[in-house]
Amino acid sequence: MTRSLCVRSLATIARMTVPGTADDNLPEQVRAILADYFEARRKEASPIGADFDSALDALQGFVLGGGKRLRPTFAWWGWRGAGGRPDSAEARTVLRAISALELVQAGALVHDDIMDASAVRRGSPTMHIAFAEQHRAEGMRGEPERFGASAALLLGDVALAWADDLFFGAGLPEGAVARALPAWQAMRSEMLAGQYIDVLCQARGDESPDAAMRVNRFKTAAYTVERPLHIGASLAGAGAELIAAYRNYGTEIGIAFQLRDDLLGMFGDPEVTGKPAGDDLREGKRTVLMALGIQLAERAGRRADLTLLRTSLGRPDLDTTTLDAVRTLLVEVGAVRAIEERIEELTHAGLGALRIAPVAEPAAARLAELALTATRRDR
Repeated sequence: MTRSLCVRSLATIARMTVPGTADDNLPEQVRAILADYFEARRKEASPIGADFDSALDALQGFVLGGGKRLRPTFAWWGWRGAGGRPDSAEARTVLRAISALELVQAGALVHDDIMDASAVRRGSPTMHIAFAEQHRAEGMRGEPERFGASAALLLGDVALAWADDLFFGAGLPEGAVARALPAWQAMRSEMLAGQYIDVLCQARGDESPDAAMRVNRFKTAAYTVERPLHIGASLAGAGAELIAAYRNYGTEIGIAFQLRDDLLGMFGDPEVTGKPAGDDLREGKRTVLMALGIQLAERAGRRADLTLLRTSLGRPDLDTTTLDAVRTLLVEVGAVRAIEERIEELTHAGLGALRIAPVAEPAAARLAELALTATRRDR
């Protein structure tokens, strides 16, 4: 993109209007901002040609078509809890800036699906699978899977690049950008580092719960709850005490969120979660749930059950009967109970960090509600 084109893009985003700034319709407002953003960026990219525009259809559909807008929601209430006012002129620019978190999320999910060889996301084919099907349908040359992975990888990169463009081009005051920059940079580094640690642990076959928890800490908790809150608070000019409390709350709730996700990945209803039951198991993910199951089965000397758990990991052809046996075993050895107890402990600790923090209302109450929504959800 040329410098003049980039400048025009940022000016366009800065002029965008937000359909209201009420606290109660954040997901709709974030979606509207993202829809306008895609429209502006696609107009700029139109000289590239129809092929790229068609590819952007897939990315736009993915970003706008699903998700709970959880990350912008945490960032917004972090800003509100630090004194941000929803009726101020700055609120519009803050909302535009934190909507960029959805693009970060999109890029992370697209890349994660490639690395995990996931076939379904939000009830639809993952992006790399969809592009591989396009390759086959059009009779292109080369390997469909390689084309699909390459196309999805590049579009995930587009999402991450546009996240930066949206955040820094939202029209925030210069001082606010400077305050939030360290948190934004840390979030990106932690997310990518967490993904690398995940890949490395899978390759090494690390079965320890500690390794799985470390992945959860950086791959999920940091960019889902902790850093969005940190970004929101920094934009409002929060002090060190509030930021520290937010980060403590965010770490605990973010890990609990992922542990709940692990349980849903094994026991959830596919119609609700949007992914086949047992998908994590088939993909070979060593979640904390599976790591605990292996550890507890080993301690109990249940050799046959231990073999079942280990041989089921990473089996794409895993049948329903074997999946049910794994589920039953995870309950019997106490892994499910241990995860539920850990979720409760983390949630309690997170709420405790919030209670002693100088969080303005109604943000304190909303963040308490969000903690329960994130950790006791059914999807």
